[in-house]
Amino acid sequence: MQNAKYSNFKSAGKLAPRMALAIALGLGLAGCGGMATNNTLYSTKQPVVERQNFALDVSTISNGLPVTEQVRLNGWFEAMNVGYGDRISIEDPSANPAVTNAVNDLAGRYGLIVSKTAPTTTGALGQGRARVVITRSSAEVPGCPDWSAKSDMNYTNATSPNYGCASNSNLAAMVANPEDLLEGQKGDGENVVATATKAITTLRETPNTGAAGLADAGQAGGNGQ
Repeated sequence: MQNAKYSNFKSAGKLAPRMALAIALGLGLAGCGGMATNNTLYSTKQPVVERQNFALDVSTISNGLPVTEQVRLNGWFEAMNVGYGDRISIEDPSANPAVTNAVNDLAGRYGLIVSKTAPTTTGALGQGRARVVITRSSAEVPGCPDWSAKSDMNYTNATSPNYGCASNSNLAAMVANPEDLLEGQKGDGENVVATATKAITTLRETPNTGAAGLADAGQAGGNGQ
């Protein structure tokens, strides 16, 4: 009986180092499971642009919008805090130019112009009704920050899963018009040139601050007498 117990003890002693080695290898492989696999210098974390449409139905008349509807529409613009980057469009079954001009005048107070095409919205419009749509875009980088890599071992010389999160998240947060991340500004050559030279023209045409000379401080300006 004693010999049997001793034999079992010796077998267990031989298995212990093997079990410890197997556990260590298993933990090592588990730690490598989160390793990055991107071998390029291009970040897999890119900004994603999302669009939201906000609509307001207004009553129309033959010569545009009633004064009460203009006040209501302007209040809506203020509440929505419209500004650069927003797109305003009109869905008008009657295609009345006066309605477009009225909305365009209100939008111009916020530095915006009415787009020619409107997005598809739900709900039918009856006679004498039009729909003003604000299309607002936002940008964010999904999955950032990403600290999924659990090990410092990097046998494939890959970048971290968090690579690019800081730069692209800052870009998405700072861009004035998120639509610019999808495509550049469009326009004719004259508008591009006028925009590019506006700052130079202002600098050249603005009078120098010292052109009128320096003001005479007088004798008592320095010591207060």
